[in-house]
Amino acid sequence: MNEVFSMWKKMKMVVLAVLCAAVYAALLIPFKGFVLIQGITEFRPASALPVAMGLLFGPAGAWGAAIGNLAGDFFGSLSAGSLFGFVGNFMFAYVPYKLWINLGLVAKPDREPDLKSKRKIAAFVIVAVLGSLACALVIAWGLDVLRMVPFAALGSIIFLNNSIPAIVLGIPMMIVLYPRIKGWNLLWTDIMNEEDIPAAGGMSGIGGILMTVSILVGMIGGFIMASAAGQAFLYRGFGAGGEVGSFGVLLVAGMGTAGLVLSCFIQSMPVKK
Repeated sequence: MNEVFSMWKKMKMVVLAVLCAAVYAALLIPFKGFVLIQGITEFRPASALPVAMGLLFGPAGAWGAAIGNLAGDFFGSLSAGSLFGFVGNFMFAYVPYKLWINLGLVAKPDREPDLKSKRKIAAFVIVAVLGSLACALVIAWGLDVLRMVPFAALGSIIFLNNSIPAIVLGIPMMIVLYPRIKGWNLLWTDIMNEEDIPAAGGMSGIGGILMTVSILVGMIGGFIMASAAGQAFLYRGFGAGGEVGSFGVLLVAGMGTAGLVLSCFIQSMPVKK
């Protein structure tokens, strides 16, 4: 996670973070009228961006997604839950680029996100799904804890709202953008100092596994606990009653969220040589 903070020393990375935030917000704001949950979320074709921004621009893309989403919240959905929205959207871009490196999805000699092979396209789908789940986990858990929205309803809506555009629009976007970004020397791995780019292997691999397990356990376990508390999924969750802020959701989804955060730091531990 060191690169998340050291990137602010690189002017190119700062500019990329600002540009990512501006583009993300610019695509979010026009759709604020297409409300899915009043004051919480809306139809978001802009969800195609964070995964691509993370893979291309690394930590700059993650900061851009977080800041851009917060900027968009000022246009009709700013609330106490915006803090969880900030963290969730950060993870939406952060998780994909970390797992692309640390989960062993692509061959070590060639980790460029060019999507030129079936294996890389499959890896993109996997990290996009996990990034979408991470975003949904953080936001749905936080708003359930605040007793604003039921976990099962919000988590399922955010996951679908994020993952479908991220995959359907994200793949062609990456195929078109990657060669141009690479040609302009704007890939985050080309900009950052070598010591700031996390090496794969060792604790990074363990952290990648913990990140994946935490996301899946937190989300699936959270759904199970929410269902046991009487919550329903998608829009049925707003008319089915059920306990919002149940201890089971607080505990299980909270453990997943804590494991997700912990895994970010584990992946930053130095690799023993």
